[in-house]
Amino acid sequence: ADGFSSSRGSITEQELLELSEQLHRADHNKARPSDIAITPQHRAGPDETGDQQDRSPQPLYKYVNEELFSKPTYASFIKLLDNYQRATGREEEVTAEELREQDRFLEEVMKTELMKTLFAFLQGKNRYSSEQEFVQDLKEMWFGLYSRGDGERDSSGFEHVFSGEVKKGKVSGFHNWIRFYLLEKQGVVNYFSHNFNGPWDTFPDVLGLQFSWDGFYKEVGSAFIGSSPEFELGLYSLCFLARPGRA
Repeated sequence: ADGFSSSRGSITEQELLELSEQLHRADHNKARPSDIAITPQHRAGPDETGDQQDRSPQPLYKYVNEELFSKPTYASFIKLLDNYQRATGREEEVTAEELREQDRFLEEVMKTELMKTLFAFLQGKNRYSSEQEFVQDLKEMWFGLYSRGDGERDSSGFEHVFSGEVKKGKVSGFHNWIRFYLLEKQGVVNYFSHNFNGPWDTFPDVLGLQFSWDGFYKEVGSAFIGSSPEFELGLYSLCFLARPGRA
């Protein structure tokens, strides 16, 4: 509780900016411009995001080079996506195989320069003494179960952010482009519009979007487009560790 308040262990705004850029540069597994083609179509105004109107007749993803998905971090990430029941209030059952899939994913991301860069920084800030300790914390942080309703252990950070949930008839979380692409391809996700398109001309780009997931609506869901799983995991973990409970 009091371990990180000393000046030696604190993380400044400047360090957050610099390290985020470093992680971005180290994202060697991200999509190249030729790997993805999207068709954003209608840009929704503030009064349109909540009205559940499909204003884009075409899918969001025109093309994705699926060779990306054979990269070890992508392949182990995709295996995790079917481990969850999306309805909140229903306890998650975690099998031995699912635990192995979690370990495999963390094992693969930790082989990347990006996650090694993040660990080296956090170790320098006295957050972790060993990589093993860091991985154990990542596992608890992302896969540890907690309740979003009715006291059931029905959710986790990974399920919410990457896989998506349904709570009170609405989509909750679901901020991952790979998950969106795979479900859109199956016809389970229907893209409606976007309300924000980042100014970047390479990946990762950022999109704020409206969509329906099997009849459940997401009013504004922001997502990186084209980033690797380790980039999102690393960046979000950094934010969570540096500013727990704060924006």
